[in-house]
Amino acid sequence: MENGFSILKKEEVSEKNRELFEKMERSFGKVPNLYNVIAHSEHALAAYLHLEESPTSLSTKETEAVNLVVSQTNNCLYCLSAHTIIAGSAGISAEMAMEIRAGNVSSDEKLDRLVKLAKAITENRGSIDESRLTLFFGVGYTRENLVDLIMLIGDRTISNLLHAVTQVPIDFPLAKEILDQETLNQ
Repeated sequence: MENGFSILKKEEVSEKNRELFEKMERSFGKVPNLYNVIAHSEHALAAYLHLEESPTSLSTKETEAVNLVVSQTNNCLYCLSAHTIIAGSAGISAEMAMEIRAGNVSSDEKLDRLVKLAKAITENRGSIDESRLTLFFGVGYTRENLVDLIMLIGDRTISNLLHAVTQVPIDFPLAKEILDQETLNQ
């Protein structure tokens, strides 16, 4: 890609972003390429990390389920690859991750409603049938959970768009191709 983004060296970023790079290196052992691309902006990296690190009413497992289904819906292999690894540490098996990516969770009705709503909101840019909200609230989710879900969809959509535009190399083991829905239901 002629207009692609290069991977920046620590010396090429602002002092503010250099400090954030060092923090990520201490926490993760590296600066993931997508965060490196965000550092092309003096301000965006700190803002994005603040959004990602914000507290949420959703559990880690729920958060990772949303990250997977939104990244699948937006066809972002970078985020699917990263969040497949993270989802595993949040208690989501490889099989469940594939189901989630397909928009379905057969073993957990509450998580299934969350995944289905996240997929519908992402696919339809927020124009959803009222019955989806009724089902979501019917399994115990709250208005706070709904707002946090929408914030999480926005967060993941930002990273999905960044990868789609910049085509930064994926620096995680590639996520497997999703199985079709019929295969998952067998």
